[in-house]
Order: sequence, then C-alpha cells, then structure tokens
Amino acid sequence: MHLPDNSQSIIGQYGAWAAGLRGDPPALSLRANRNKKLATWRKEATAKALELVAKPALGPLPKVTVERKYTYDGVEIEELSWQLPYGRPTQAILLKPEGSNKKLPAILGLHDHGGNKYFGKDKITRTSDAQHPLMEAHQAHYYEGRAWANEVAKRGYVVLVPDTFTFGSRRVHYEDVSGIPWGTLKDSDRQDVDIRTPEEIAAYNDWAADHEHVMSKSLFCAGTTWPGVTLAEDQMALTILSQRPGVDSQRLGCMGLSGGGLRTVYLGGLDARIKCAVPVGFMSTWNDFLLHKAYTHTWMIYTPLLPNFFEFPEILGLRVPLPTLVLNNNQDQLYTLSEMKKSDEILREVYQIAGADDAYQAKFYDGEHKFDAAMQADAFAWFDRWLM
Repeated sequence: MHLPDNSQSIIGQYGAWAAGLRGDPPALSLRANRNKKLATWRKEATAKALELVAKPALGPLPKVTVERKYTYDGVEIEELSWQLPYGRPTQAILLKPEGSNKKLPAILGLHDHGGNKYFGKDKITRTSDAQHPLMEAHQAHYYEGRAWANEVAKRGYVVLVPDTFTFGSRRVHYEDVSGIPWGTLKDSDRQDVDIRTPEEIAAYNDWAADHEHVMSKSLFCAGTTWPGVTLAEDQMALTILSQRPGVDSQRLGCMGLSGGGLRTVYLGGLDARIKCAVPVGFMSTWNDFLLHKAYTHTWMIYTPLLPNFFEFPEILGLRVPLPTLVLNNNQDQLYTLSEMKKSDEILREVYQIAGADDAYQAKFYDGEHKFDAAMQADAFAWFDRWLM
C-alpha cells in the first residue's frame, strides 16, 4: 500500500511500511485460492483461523439453571444461568413468542460493547416496564428506543442473549484486583457493591476500559486471545440455545451491533451451525484499523498473525456459501467509509467465487454508529428469508 505524501496514520510515518507487510490478497484468502475446491479451501482456512484464535477449552456443557420464568409484552422470558470453568456464573435472557408450541428458528443475540462493561444482556432486551434509566438511554441512542431481541422474538424466533466475557454478570469486580497497585484502584479499597449511581457506573466503565490493556496482555501470556475466549463462550451459548425446548437446531442465526457485530464476524465465520449471520456496525479492513481507527476499538478484535492469512471481512467469509447480511452506516465514526466499501467488495467477490452471489448482501444507511428501526426491519426480513 502506498500512502500519499500528505497522508497521516495513527502510527505516524510507520503506517505505509506496516500496511505493506501483508500479502494482498492474504495467503489463505479464497481470492488467492480460486482454483481450490471450496470444501478443501474452507477446511484448511478454518483450521488455520482456529489455530491462531487459540480458543480455550470449556469442557462439557454446563448445567443450565432457570432462575425465573414470566411473560412480558407478548414474550415468554426465562432468566438463565450457567457456570463456566472460570469466573462468575453467566447470566442470560431467553425470549420466545408467547404461546408458541412448535419448534422455532433461533437467534443468538450478541450485545454490544459501547464502552459499557457494567451492563451486558440488558442492552438489547427489555423484561419489564421498569427499565434501568441508563439502559433506556442506551437503547434510545443506538437502537431507536427498541429492545431488538424482544422485537425479533415476537416475530417467531427463540432468542438467547448471554452476558459475555468481562460484561455484566461476567465483569471483573473491583475486589478481584484489590491490593494490586494498578490504575485508579491503587489508593482505593472499593468494592463492586459500591457501584450504584450513574456516576459510579461511569467510573467503573472508565476503569474497565483501561483494564482491557491488562486483560488482553494477560490472555496473550496464557496462550489464548480475547477473540478466542469470546468465541468459546459464544459457542457454548449457541450449544445451550440449540438444546432449549422449542428450538429447531438446524435453523440458528446470530446478530449484533458493534461489539456484537464483531462477535458475529468470528462466530458466524467459524461455526457452521450459524445458518444466517448479520453483523451490524462492524465491518472494515485491517488497514483501516492499522492506519486510522485502532484507537477507537476494543482489544476484542485482534488475533495476532491472522491478518497474514485473511483480510478482516474474510473471517466472516469463511462461512461462504451460508447467508450473510452486513449492515453499515455511512457516517459511522468508528470506520473509514472507503474501507467499509472495500470490505463489501471483498466479501462480494468471495461469494461470487463460491457461486453464492444470492446469499450475500451489504447495505449502507445514512447516520452514525447505530442499529435503528429501519436497519432492524431489514435484518429481520433477512432472517425470515433464510430461517423461516
């Protein structure tokens, strides 16, 4: 890649050099392996991606506990929990249309990051009229005031929304790192129970943002990656969803905005059980992150060495020819529009090579980072087309 003389990158004059280190197309891109049989290429490429993401083993399926069951606004809700081999129990919300008595397609709802680790599943669900005011504001800002998991459940889907690693019930508590001279806690004995007010939640989220650097470095030292841990947890949740009563395990999808879109890229690309994938507000190229936008994003993205083998959208492209819809916003401040368009071109070419043009679509909407009602309508229609 050549940068014009007046171009800038977030790593200064090192940008053009760094961007030129990778092959174009990368080594295991389908675009570089057009003459291979699709199944042969996918097997080789998926194996390399899984090797590099280095997801940890989670052991057997954990016992799932139904903490509470009730109905709200036309949706039957179950509050679930399960214990993984590490950390606090995962809490999750299961939603399905009220009164359904047949097997339904199911969607794993992947909540966003949003710089807000205090909350997880609550970002895209609603379980009563008494909603936390911060979540009411969150949904108003990103989702046009809608709990999209509820809305798609009403449409005829079973939807599972779990807290993921370091969010909500899975977050790192202050007391977990008490006595360690790091960050804002070095002069404090604060406890998680001290977090109550919006100001205290904001302070926690600021601390958790800084702690991402520590967590990611520690995961690398453990021989895994943040995408690997998140993938493992999302795959466990997908297995749990597939085995819930009333779920057709042959009709599974996943979707999410932002951090949830990122999770959709990895899960949709690396788990063939996902028959329909819709990442929202998370699609660009490695060069966009490298040169322009890495500072706007979470450590949840990065798998060392993976860019040598796949362009970022080609992680999702590993699922070809399975149906994929990518939703973008033209003024999304987290990406460069030209690189979002390039990602669309790459994925479109991947699907064309595989002879599956009809199974891929990308849409661009005016506005900043969001998943508004119009985008939700298009996403729901895509699921209806392929899963209903």
